[in-house]
Amino acid sequence: MSPKQIVQKWVKAFNRGNAEQIAEFYHVNAINHQVANHPINGKEAIRNMFAEEFAAADMTCIVENIFEDGNWAILEWKDPLGLRGCGFFQFQDDKIILQRGYWDKLSFLRMHNLPIPKK
Repeated sequence: MSPKQIVQKWVKAFNRGNAEQIAEFYHVNAINHQVANHPINGKEAIRNMFAEEFAAADMTCIVENIFEDGNWAILEWKDPLGLRGCGFFQFQDDKIILQRGYWDKLSFLRMHNLPIPKK
């Protein structure tokens, strides 16, 4: 399966809000680094992160573009509230080994009435 096809399936799992299902897309040693947060290391920690995030907010990913280059896929997305972002996915053996995400965390927290961390 191509990286683009895997990301398309990942988006469907994300939109279902199912942390168990989405964790299956990740390599056991994967790193998920949403640049507004600290990197999350390992499939189980990534599953836990998604479980917490899905419990905290109703999130929907609307695909704007998916680009593919070798073992990388780039996802440009938006959500129904107007937030936009971009995710970079590197694959190894058809599993995500590295994911980097770029989005406006402050806007996300405000849109979902979530607490804004104090420095």
